[in-house]
Parts: sequence; C-alpha cells; structure tokens
Amino acid sequence: MWGVIPAAGLGSRIQPLAFSKELLPVGTRRDGDVERPRAVSEYLIDRMILAGATRICMVISPGKSDIVEYYGASVGPAHICYVVQPVAAGLCDAIFRALPWLQPEEEVLVGLPDTVWFPEHGLRSLDGGGLSFLLFPVEHPELFDAVVTDEQGRVLEIQVKQRDARSRWVWGAFKLTGAVMRELHDLWCERGRTDPYIGTLVNAYLARGGSARAVRAGEAYVDVGTLHGYREAIQLLSGGVE
Repeated sequence: MWGVIPAAGLGSRIQPLAFSKELLPVGTRRDGDVERPRAVSEYLIDRMILAGATRICMVISPGKSDIVEYYGASVGPAHICYVVQPVAAGLCDAIFRALPWLQPEEEVLVGLPDTVWFPEHGLRSLDGGGLSFLLFPVEHPELFDAVVTDEQGRVLEIQVKQRDARSRWVWGAFKLTGAVMRELHDLWCERGRTDPYIGTLVNAYLARGGSARAVRAGEAYVDVGTLHGYREAIQLLSGGVE
C-alpha cells in the first residue's frame, strides 16, 4: 500500500519559519530512552504505516530539501520516495504527481502533513477498492471541506470552505485505488486542470456517475498550518491523548 503526502505548500499562514512547515516541532516522541521533538508530518506518516502503508511518496517543492534530509530513505518499515512539484499549483496537481509510480490495483492513502488527528488507527476504517474519506467533527466546517452524506455513508457533495455548510464533518484523509486516482486525474485534465481542491473535483466525479463513501470514525482534527492551529495541537497532545 502507498501513502501519498502533498508537502509542497508554501506554508504562508504560519511563516516566517527557517524550515519547511512539515518539520514544525509539535509534541515529542521517544526513540528508546531518548525523548526528542516530533515533526508535525510524522503524525501522518505513523498513521499511514499503522494502516498498512509500506511505501510513501512525499511531493515536495524544489526548495524543500530539508524534508529529504530529515526523513531520508525510510521511516520504520516504510520506504520513502520524493517527487518534485515545480511550482505551487494546488492540492490536485501535487497529489497527481505520484501517479507514475502507482499501479491501478494498488491501494493509496492520502493525507495532509500539517495536521494532527485521532484516533491513530482511523485510516484502517476506510473501505478498499474505491474512494473513501475519513471524516472528523469540527466546530467550524466552513474552514475545511465539509462532506455531506446520506444515511448509508455515500458522499453526496463536498462543500469546500463554504459558509453555512450542511455538515460539521470534514475530510481529513482519504483512500483510493490507483485506478480511481487515474480517473480523477483524467477528469481534472479534461476540466482544464482548474480544480485546486480535491473537493470540487470529487463533486464533478460524482456528477459523472462516480461514487465515494465516507466514514465518521474521526474524533479530533487540528490543522497546524496556522498559529491558532499550532496552539490547538499542543493543547490536544498535552491532554493525555498520546
């Protein structure tokens, strides 16, 4: 199983930093008897590995060599490769940079490296063989991509940063096959590569007859890309959750 991590963003909401935002220290971890700071992106990588990922593709910008230096060739049992997004062109463009390495039948996990969420095993609840989203309850869904579902968990619409969102459940990660990612990529190209967000592209995919499911298995979700979110993450981690 692959994990794809779009890590090419500029991080303008939390700058200035002297390093890539994905390496922002948030909480700590232990290596044997030694306690050390934990980069925020380590949380997502650990969760992907817990869900079965053995290969991780990190999509970085040309100036983010510090991510390569930090992670090197592997994390635990997972091998890591790096793909460069030449210019910042949105989340869809970043994710699709991994396509040349994915086989149609392979399962792929996708998440955001500047988030901290629980439970750790949340990705295990996602269905295989199609497209499924891991949802989290938040107080301000208008700041995220709110996912509207029916009673069976089928995705009806993704409301991208929309006021008065009809759902307080937002997606924090998703799982799909290489074949579905290819379908989304082809649709994105057909639409002139104008979708910077996954949500609007998925809406078009659903309108074309595609399907997606959502699982409300998330408990807590924090976007660490802002100073407020950083403080929330510190509070969440200091509350005895991990």
